[in-house]
Amino acid sequence: MKKKLVSNHYIQACLHGPLKQGFDPQPLLDRAAVPVELMHNPRARITEVQLANLIRAVWRTSGDEFMGLTERPCKNGVFALMMESLFQLKTLGAMLQQSVRFYNAVQSEIKFAMTIDGDQVNISITLVRPELDPDHLLQEFMLLMWQRFSSWLVNSQLAIHATRFNYPAPAHREEYPPMFGEQLLFDQPTAGFIFSSKLLTLPRVRDPLELECFLRQSPLEILRRVGENNSLSIKVQRLILNKGLDQAPTLDEVACSLHMTSRTLRRKLKDEGASYQQIKDRVRCDIAIRLLTEESLTVAETSELTGFTEQAAFCRAFKGWTGVAPSAYQSDKK
Repeated sequence: MKKKLVSNHYIQACLHGPLKQGFDPQPLLDRAAVPVELMHNPRARITEVQLANLIRAVWRTSGDEFMGLTERPCKNGVFALMMESLFQLKTLGAMLQQSVRFYNAVQSEIKFAMTIDGDQVNISITLVRPELDPDHLLQEFMLLMWQRFSSWLVNSQLAIHATRFNYPAPAHREEYPPMFGEQLLFDQPTAGFIFSSKLLTLPRVRDPLELECFLRQSPLEILRRVGENNSLSIKVQRLILNKGLDQAPTLDEVACSLHMTSRTLRRKLKDEGASYQQIKDRVRCDIAIRLLTEESLTVAETSELTGFTEQAAFCRAFKGWTGVAPSAYQSDKK
């Protein structure tokens, strides 16, 4: 899966706990290589690597795996200890039951539950004091953690029937499908997810050496989603990427490739809250950010590779997309 960029929302959400506890955000942002200019810019986006590094920096600085979003901290190392306890078990069902028992025994800030009703398994996650997690970061991270490590243990992407949230759909709802899949339920009585009980018999295929690697890369492996998002917007993005930004297809060409009229394409994209120009701009923006941050290319090189004939035009467009100049993302600004 290509590395995904995520909203500025997650910068603010990660820093909520540390700021409340009096920590200076600058060192945390520096460790994550996140330019401080992005902190209060709602249009800014960061890579999943930067987000993972920011979460890790918060863990290390606060000594709290719950990131300061609960009344009592959860000591660093609890997740690793829980994972290690699973390797005496052989099936996914036994490992999930052990995970629930473990977390409910070692902390009292989050209540975990697993129920089996016929052919469905229901995992629920309830924060004792949800007001301490106003951006829902901890709750969402726990949902991701349970889904990701379950798939990792059996080395197969589990088919999640639905992921539910006990709050309304947020402004950054578009960030959710790549993380949680297309079946999203908001305003539910509880947060959690549902999958087939047939999967409980899947055997554990990972070994302790692979666990060491998983934990070393955490939380990056938890933030990454394995699988496909088959929305029309994603299909349009793929067509643009396959054609190349220097020869980006027109809306008519995209509609032809998808075997529909231009009018139908516009209408269906509008139903998803998108437009062709917005998708093309998002593709260019995300690629430009990756080139500037992960490849350390110059502004001029990035301008050319994203299909601009003039650097000045690229800089104007980039500032319109993100609210900051492309130089804010360069390595010498870290």
